[in-house]
Amino acid sequence: MPGDVRMKHLDPKRLLITGAGRGIGAATARLGGARGWRCVINYRKDRDAAEVTAAQVRVAGGEAILAQGDVADAAEIARIFDDAEEAFGGLDAVIINAGVLFSRMPLAEMDPERIRRTVDVNVTGALLTAREAALRLKQGGSITLLSSAAARLGSPNEFVDYAATKGAMDTLTRGLAAELGPRGIRVNAVRPGLIETDIHIDAGWPERAQALASGIPMQRPGSAEEVAQSIIWLTSDEASYVSGALLDVSGGR
Repeated sequence: MPGDVRMKHLDPKRLLITGAGRGIGAATARLGGARGWRCVINYRKDRDAAEVTAAQVRVAGGEAILAQGDVADAAEIARIFDDAEEAFGGLDAVIINAGVLFSRMPLAEMDPERIRRTVDVNVTGALLTAREAALRLKQGGSITLLSSAAARLGSPNEFVDYAATKGAMDTLTRGLAAELGPRGIRVNAVRPGLIETDIHIDAGWPERAQALASGIPMQRPGSAEEVAQSIIWLTSDEASYVSGALLDVSGGR
C-alpha cells in the first residue's frame, strides 16, 4: 500500500525459531516480523531477552508468541511444537538456530562435561528439532539449520568441539533434504563466518570478531542481520527450488 514502509509478501509464514532470544535468531525473527510472518520465539532461560525479540517482531508487523524449552530434551521439543500448533494452527518453517559455544581452548584441555553439553545442544537438540519438524511439517514446508564456517575450518585451538557439531549440521542438511524432498519439504543450512554477536562473550573474547577481521577477504565481520537475510530468503517461497544447500555467509573466508 502507498505509504506503508513495511514489507508485505504473498507468502506469509508461521515459523519456529529455536534460540531466538538474541543474535542471529532474534535478527531472523525481526525480519520475519517485517514480512508479516507469525513467529514462535523459543528460549531456554532468558525470558526477558525473548520478550524483547517478541516485542520487536510485533512492532515490525508480525505476530509472536514465546515457547520456553530446552532443545536437548525431546519432551520439551514436542511441547514447543504443540504450543506453536495451538497458537497458529501449525508451522510452515522451522529455523534450527539454538546452540552453545564455550571458552576457547585446545581439545585436550576441554572438560568432558563441556563436550557432552556441546553435543547435547548442538547435535542432539538439532536432530530432535528436525525430527519433530519432519513429523509435523506439510508439503511446502522448510527447515533451515544454522551450521558454521567452522564446519570446514575446524576452529583449531579454539572450538574444535563446536566445529565438529557444525560439521554434523552439514551432513544432516544433505541427508534430510534427500529424505524429505519427495514430501515437498525443503532443508537447507546457512554457514555464518565471523559474525558480530554476543556468542563471542560466551567464548571469553568479546572483541574476537573485530580482532580477527583482517583475516577475512571483506576485511570486516558480518552482522546478525546479514545472516538473517539469508535465512529469511531460504525460508521464503523465493527459494522454492533450493534444497540441500549449504550457504556460506562468511565474507569470502
